[in-house]
Amino acid sequence: MQPRNVIQQTTDEKPVAVDSRLVAPDEQQVRELAVEQIERKRRFHIRAFSAAAVSVLLVIIWAITEYNNAGGWPTSGFSQSSSIPHKWNSWIIYPLVALALGVAIDAWHTYRHRPISESEIRREMDRLRGAH
Repeated sequence: MQPRNVIQQTTDEKPVAVDSRLVAPDEQQVRELAVEQIERKRRFHIRAFSAAAVSVLLVIIWAITEYNNAGGWPTSGFSQSSSIPHKWNSWIIYPLVALALGVAIDAWHTYRHRPISESEIRREMDRLRGAH
């Protein structure tokens, strides 16, 4: 296995630690990046399935408790207070929105978040040099 970090030195800059997988990709380095991405996607799918299972469980618990508290199905709609006959409390929306937000953030991190590229490093270095 190759080292992940190398030190790159130029004449007018300080030494910079650079991820060697992004500087000169060869077949092994590309393979390692692909394996990491596959593992991230698999972990995301497990977490998304878990969030869906928790959501279903919460909805079942909510429906059972609200059916018992309200004395039946919600014929008069939903409310923010419990124990009103035939009105169900709408508290279920808050944990479902939180779970959906968590899955969305996790999906962004898994599918849209990319490692820092060498071109991004160079662009930032050029910007910093221009500021001085």
